[in-house]
Amino acid sequence: MMHLDIPTIGDVQRAAVRIRERIHRTPVLTCRTFDELTGACLFFKCENFQKVGAFKFRGACNAIMSLSEDEARLGVVTLSSGNHAAAVSLAARLQGIPAYIAMPETAPESKKRAVEGYGGKITYCANIKALDETALKIQKATKAHFVHPFDDPRVIAGQGTATLELLEDIPGLDIIIAPVSGGGLLSGTCIAAAGVRPGTEFFGAEPSIADDACRSFQAGRLITDNVGSTIADGLRATLSERTLSILKSHVRDIITVTEEEIVRATKIMWQRMKIVVEPSGAVPLAAIIAQPNSFAGKRVGVIVSGGNVDVDHLPWH
Repeated sequence: MMHLDIPTIGDVQRAAVRIRERIHRTPVLTCRTFDELTGACLFFKCENFQKVGAFKFRGACNAIMSLSEDEARLGVVTLSSGNHAAAVSLAARLQGIPAYIAMPETAPESKKRAVEGYGGKITYCANIKALDETALKIQKATKAHFVHPFDDPRVIAGQGTATLELLEDIPGLDIIIAPVSGGGLLSGTCIAAAGVRPGTEFFGAEPSIADDACRSFQAGRLITDNVGSTIADGLRATLSERTLSILKSHVRDIITVTEEEIVRATKIMWQRMKIVVEPSGAVPLAAIIAQPNSFAGKRVGVIVSGGNVDVDHLPWH
């Protein structure tokens, strides 16, 4: 196997210092209703309150702020259907450099508007499968530095800073669960928590119609086929060799949930916690509700990944 550059707890801690003045330190919320429903003590790390409305801003900031002047001078390029595109656009603007975004035409309109609002220069392609080719063409034309949404050690380290904050605020957690798409968030979560609280258990959560991470995890090899069009539009990417390697080293299980379970969890978070969460961000709660025996009696950290919802097209209508 090729050498994989895996970030360390030191990388996550340095990222926390590097990006501290740029990001929001997001709150940790609790909800008695969910504790009673699941039999666990749940602590929600609310990255829906992060800048650009998602955890992605942490990784984008760390990656871009880590660039040398020569690397940053020509800007950055990335590919994304939403939150990472917005995160890179804002992080680049704050750094005073251009951001070029390859984005599918099928991306939610609200996320397209967000990218444009943050100053990202969008090149649209027909679908998600064309993203890689489009981003490569942009990079060749601009010589911009490529910032991958998840297969980048600096991005992974940045995402892990959310868990460092969570464990500072709630130091006695037994389990942490996060949604998994490309695996950058869950990878950073594992590295951060394993580094400061050895013995923590980790779970991933993903839609059952886009269960490539679960299948890859069970098979011990990368599987990237049959990713369905889930309502959790932020969870349609597939793992990389790097993120799969990290998850295999740390994660106990990846739980899959149905579209109906995701909608239910999203609705009850809106109703009971009075916060706006996108379906991707509600997938971990859906997983806990679906498999309560894995969490009952435990103190569980839940990473709420984002809150970007098109309010004109709510996901349950």
